[in-house]
This record gives sequence, structure tokens and C-alpha cells, in this order.
Amino acid sequence: MKNKQIHVAVIQSAPILFDKQSAMDKIASMTREAAGQGAQLVVFPEVFLPGYPRGLSFGARVGSRTNAGRKDFQRYWESAIAVPGAETDIFGELAKELGVYLVIGVVERDQEYSTGTLYNTMVYVGPDGGLLGKHRKLVPTGSERLLWGQGDGSTLTVIDTPFGRIGGLICWENYMPLARTAMYAQGIDLYIAPTADARDTWQSTIRHIACEGRCFVISSNQYATKASYPDDLACYADMEDDEEILSRGGSAIVGPLGEYVVKPLYDQEGIMMATLDLSQVAQSRFDFDAVGHYSRPDVFQLVVNDKKQEIVRRVVER
Repeated sequence: MKNKQIHVAVIQSAPILFDKQSAMDKIASMTREAAGQGAQLVVFPEVFLPGYPRGLSFGARVGSRTNAGRKDFQRYWESAIAVPGAETDIFGELAKELGVYLVIGVVERDQEYSTGTLYNTMVYVGPDGGLLGKHRKLVPTGSERLLWGQGDGSTLTVIDTPFGRIGGLICWENYMPLARTAMYAQGIDLYIAPTADARDTWQSTIRHIACEGRCFVISSNQYATKASYPDDLACYADMEDDEEILSRGGSAIVGPLGEYVVKPLYDQEGIMMATLDLSQVAQSRFDFDAVGHYSRPDVFQLVVNDKKQEIVRRVVER
């Protein structure tokens, strides 16, 4: 029998950009604060570790890249983490000590092949301290494609917990109807949607997903200002004409009929708390289930390739 209620905390904050220790310290302190308020699930924004480099060009134009931009990318690469690795072990220790589930957006450095590629990744950590899974963003958006590689179907992760099934997609992946369908088909109840999008239209997106998937949607964004950017970045001048507030936030929680449980928070750092009644998920699917009684498999079918894509396959002859 599933527990019907879960206490959730959504973190809206930002570390010092490219400063791994700053992010780790904030993850520890804000998780402790949330757990002290009764949180059982704590959700951090997209690439919280080591930050979303909004406004930086990395010296890239069509047909050319600058040496200064390459230096900023090196700094980003050096502040990325391995998954699993030392940092995820620390997340595990924190989650076990506090008895919470953690969902954290990180920049992941490839460990299997060249080690040169970074991924926009969401990691899931359980209250037993274990790394439960990860999701790599399938399609980085716009200029993000210079920074992060593409994930594959092997990390369309949904995790069974005593409170329901937890999973999610990152930022504009949530505009991909087939990706959403793949998540719904795994029986997702708590849909995590970390983002870097602070526009009003994002609110329309998460409310639609909640109503379409008949699930709770938990969206976490960074509140970031120029003050969180080191002034010795090689391309720091890129932000010269930007406003002081680079990301106003907009984190929110939406119920399975599309109504706000917690309305969006803007223009400040914060921890947003809510108690979610999971019985509402079953109630909401009474009249609509996108991958159940409201589907038409005789007309529409989705094929998901959930196999890990191997760049190099090593064959050992015996």
C-alpha cells in the first residue's frame, strides 16, 4: 500500500557559477533546512551544480570559436561531475542522514569514452543513500548544444517509491509530446520538471503537463543574478548589457487537474513547501488517462528505444 501523502520541497536558488564547492554547500544547507521543515522529497533546479551559464557566449559564432570562450568552457568542464562519483556519494550520505529523496540537476562529465563531453543531467538519490538513477537531457536547446551532448532513451528514468512513481524531463524536453508520452506510459505520479525558463509561457507548459499526464508537476528554476558570476570569466563582458536579475525563478507545484498547489515564486531565493495528496492522481485519471482508457492504440503507437547507445563496442576474442 502506497503512502498517500508526501512532503515536498522545491529549491529556488543559484550557486556561484562554475564553483562546484559553492553548489555543494548550497545543496547541503538547503536540503537540511528543507528536511527540518519536514520535507521527504527535495528538488533542485536544472544544472544547479555548477550553475546555468545564462548570457555567456563561450566565444562562439557560426564558423568560429575564440580562445577566451574555450577557456570558459574548460572552467565549466572542470566544475562538472562524474555520475556516479565522489559528489553523488556525498549526495547519498546527505540523503541517508536526513531520510529524504533528492533530485538534483548537475552537469555530468562523460566517463566512458573521451571524457570531453558534458551532459545536462538530473540525478535521483534515495533515503538509503543509493543513486537510484539519472536522466540525461535528450535535446539541449539552442546554444546549449555547444555545451552539452544528447542523452538517449536509456535514461528515461521513472523510479518507484513508497509515495508513487517519480521521474521527469528537463526544461524544453517537456515540449516534446512523444517524450512526455514515454514518461506517462511508465505510470509517473510525481513529474519533476527542472528548468531555466522563467517566462510566463513556462507556467502554461507545466499546468498543461499536469492536466495531460494527470500527475503532480514539480518545477524548480534558479534565481540568479550577476552577483553569482565570477568577474574573472574570460567572456564576462557578454553580460554587460543584461539586467541584474538574470533568472527571476518561477518555481511552482501543480496538481493533477492543472491547478496550482504552490504558485510561482519570482525575484527571490526560496524553499517552497507543500504536502501532496497522491490519492488525487487516481481520482484525476477517472475521466482521462492519456496512455490508458483515453488512448487509441489501434490508431496511434509510440516505439521507444530504451537501449543505451554505444559509441565504441569492445569485442574480446576468446
